[in-house]
Amino acid sequence: MRKFLLILTVFSTLVSCDKLDELTKFDLDYKSQVTIPASAGIDLPFDMFTPDMETNSDSQFEVNDTRKDLIEEIKLTKLQLEITSPDDSDFSFLESLEVYISAEGLEEIKIASKEVVDENVGDVLDVDVLDVDLKEYIKKDKFNLRLNTVTDELISTDHEIDVNSTFFVDAKILGL
Repeated sequence: MRKFLLILTVFSTLVSCDKLDELTKFDLDYKSQVTIPASAGIDLPFDMFTPDMETNSDSQFEVNDTRKDLIEEIKLTKLQLEITSPDDSDFSFLESLEVYISAEGLEEIKIASKEVVDENVGDVLDVDVLDVDLKEYIKKDKFNLRLNTVTDELISTDHEIDVNSTFFVDAKILGL
């Protein structure tokens, strides 16, 4: 009977820790916008920068019952581009795309890419994210993204694009 109680106690403790661990995992969503100018060169790479994005990390962490010093890792899980203008456009003008993140005092690193953009893609493009720990970037007050793009056709009007990103945060359980 004692063995059974010991096993039951250990099992319930592990289940409780798993439940607590889930409470310290959450997503942070950020949205920004870039403009691809009309007549951007064909087959020549060019850069577009998002405005600085405020992380509000301290308040975001507080809302999720954690602190900067308890963050174990932060990874980009989704990066999606959506054309907001012109209405009738799609991403078929893009040949390829690379996305980099930078923040004050940290080196710029590549976080996502799309080596080949399908000609039949619509006005929403899911970019392939890389498995990189970004906690130091998101813990900063602000960061920005640089999109290095190559087009394979001329575009006659500016294209406004929303950049939607989701970061998965994993924090330590109660500082353990």
